[in-house]
Amino acid sequence: MPEKPITLIAGGPGARRSRGPDPLIQRVFQSLGVENPRVAYVGAASGDNAAFLLLISRILKRAGAGPVALAPLCGRRGSLERALPVMEEADVVFVSGGDVEAGMQVLQQKRVLPHLSRLFESGKPFFGVSAGSIMLARQWVRWRDPDDDSTAEVFPCLGFAPVLCDTHGEEDGWAELKALLALCPAGTTGYGIVSGSAITVKGRTVKALGGEVHVFRKGRGGVTQAESLS
Repeated sequence: MPEKPITLIAGGPGARRSRGPDPLIQRVFQSLGVENPRVAYVGAASGDNAAFLLLISRILKRAGAGPVALAPLCGRRGSLERALPVMEEADVVFVSGGDVEAGMQVLQQKRVLPHLSRLFESGKPFFGVSAGSIMLARQWVRWRDPDDDSTAEVFPCLGFAPVLCDTHGEEDGWAELKALLALCPAGTTGYGIVSGSAITVKGRTVKALGGEVHVFRKGRGGVTQAESLS
């Protein structure tokens, strides 16, 4: 099956959004070739928060989505048996924001990881926003002790987009992305997706959408910023 691009969007404070349709999400839906696509909402990173689901569903529908259905993985209703049919029947799977590590823990605990990989490899389109974008990428960073930088360690994400990225981290100088890259081999590249922007990833090709994307590289002397994508 032909490889499809995956879109990783940054939300967060300062995202350049109007009250009209989100142009980045519109581009995702237009690329599907389906009118009013059915969206499976994976809210593991936010604990399937109902208020967040309502807010994001409105944004998705304003951009052209048809029905938006929660694939429940958290709380008493959450289970693989309930979530999987929602994702299988959808035209596209959306991974929401929240906490990256918590979201990945839910996917692992509910034994959904191999099923998501199967759907992706069979051609099911995926896209994410904020933490969801990071979850769709290769890896992320956590600290065993938040007050001790020496306890930083890398943990795996879904890897559907074979890149490292962070979203809306421009206010703190991309501290987490730099910490991640510091733990990676020399030559590794990371993408800082500025609020209101996105990247599309297809194989080794990475393109910016909607605005600037900062590029960082791990060299022998440490992590440095390279020329931005725009």
